[in-house]
Amino acid sequence: MILSDKTILEMLAAGTLKISPMEREQVQPASVDIRLGNTFSVVEDSPAGVIPLDGEIRYKTITSDTYVLLPNQFVLATTREYFDLPDDVTAFVEGRSSLGRLGLFIQNAGWVDPGFQGEITLELYNANRCAIELKAGRRVGQLVFARMDSAALNPYRGKYQGQRGATGSRIFLDHEVKE
Repeated sequence: MILSDKTILEMLAAGTLKISPMEREQVQPASVDIRLGNTFSVVEDSPAGVIPLDGEIRYKTITSDTYVLLPNQFVLATTREYFDLPDDVTAFVEGRSSLGRLGLFIQNAGWVDPGFQGEITLELYNANRCAIELKAGRRVGQLVFARMDSAALNPYRGKYQGQRGATGSRIFLDHEVKE
């Protein structure tokens, strides 16, 4: 069941859902607006021109209130907000239609597991022929919350728990060497 503004506000007041910093105006009828943070990361170029999935990937990270996303460029960004979801609530990240109409694709794999704590890393892609100026604090998307039928047996405690800033892929932690 998708949570309404009434339920979201009640959970925030009770402290069962935590979002910080947050302003009341961010709460929409069935979602909470998410704002762009001020850290951005791009994958460093590889001499081989290939990103291996079995080793740590290097990123160049900058902190800035403005980032110019060039045409056909991909960058990781972060939300300004830090989230703490209870074990019986999950969330979906959705981009803003107004920005999508400019060619800015916003994603984070779309899903936030119950029990997640941290800032959400967003994957941004500029599909336009013109650069897009990104500014920290701008509304870039929304989080839609859904209550599960019961608390998760295994709430999220994974490799991105507690993340802050634009956090690069940690896929190399999934790699197991088989002999």
